[in-house]
Amino acid sequence: MPLETLFLDAGGVLMHPNWWRISDVLARHGVAVPPETLRAADPRARRHLDDLRTVGSSTDASRGWLYFDLVLAMAGVELSDRTSSALDELHTYHTTSNLWEWVPDGVVSALDNLHARGLRLVVVSNANGTLRAHVARLGLAGRFDHVLDSADEGVEKPDPRFFEIALARSGASRDTTVHVGDLYHVDIAGARSAGLRGVLFDEANLRPDADCPRVASLDELARRIAGGEFD
Repeated sequence: MPLETLFLDAGGVLMHPNWWRISDVLARHGVAVPPETLRAADPRARRHLDDLRTVGSSTDASRGWLYFDLVLAMAGVELSDRTSSALDELHTYHTTSNLWEWVPDGVVSALDNLHARGLRLVVVSNANGTLRAHVARLGLAGRFDHVLDSADEGVEKPDPRFFEIALARSGASRDTTVHVGDLYHVDIAGARSAGLRGVLFDEANLRPDADCPRVASLDELARRIAGGEFD
């Protein structure tokens, strides 16, 4: 059956941490690390975090700050009281404004391409209750049919109930919906538990062992959809 609906994770797919803001805050706390170094460490940190035991014993909120420790460690930064103080400041910003505020080049054009194909686009993301306002702040709100934030729904991926809520809210059919996310044990396993197909967003090619389709960008996803791969 033709693909009709895309469920899209937000962080790691549509938007990423503002590494420039993070670098500036670290510098104010006496820790010098360029934003490009943090950005390069990001995919490896997420790959390390994407572990079944870690996902099974943590929440999205607790994983989020473990993730930043991993980014710093993989960027060659020694964890210290100074990094902790910087992360505390960043956490305060995140709780009100959302730190995932960098939208890479190509995201908007890919979304417009997908929308032009008549696809229903639905954000299904573990977040902190700021996601809807944040998507609007980034100028992306008009590109989605629905935005679902786990904090608002009271359940988070990989729990299949979150996907069930998304299906009901959007009016999507299970058979014609694909979920795209960047964490295998959160996004792919969660989607499968709800009877959905999953596509892993793997921009750094760190999961060649994954037993699901992978894409390196939203542009690639749009091209492969145009080719009928997910029908």
